Amino acid sequence: MNETLVTVVGNVATEPDFREAANGSPSSRFRLAASVRRWDRAKEEWADAYTSFYTVWAWRALAANVVASLGVGEPVVVQGKLRIREEEREGKRWVSADIDAVSIGHDLSRGTSVFRRVSPAKPLPAEAAAPASPAVPDPAGEAVGAVAAPF
Repeated sequence: MNETLVTVVGNVATEPDFREAANGSPSSRFRLAASVRRWDRAKEEWADAYTSFYTVWAWRALAANVVASLGVGEPVVVQGKLRIREEEREGKRWVSADIDAVSIGHDLSRGTSVFRRVSPAKPLPAEAAAPASPAVPDPAGEAVGAVAAPF
């Protein structure tokens, strides 16, 4: 089986959407924005070049955990199977890139996160809204940044 596996680093662009199929299988989706940064020699600084958007799909327990853990603007790392979709709407041809996620996590190079194990037999319901987390103090006692919301 030749699957195109990709790893994309970016930011959550839309609130994760939770759905249940007719057979009861949970899924969620959100848009991921991945910006390319380039060194501008003339200005001697980094600049955003362009942004690619992907629709990320998660299934089963991963779907419930995504809805309970991710919010708009949070930096994430997504690994999964790349799917390119082509369709025609109102006479126009559209091409979109989807990722069937295998793994999703916060990008710890840009902040901190707290992991809470969930029983595999009981995934979190979509309504499990996590409360806002306090800032994490660094050893000097100053707030460093917000912790990802716990399950």
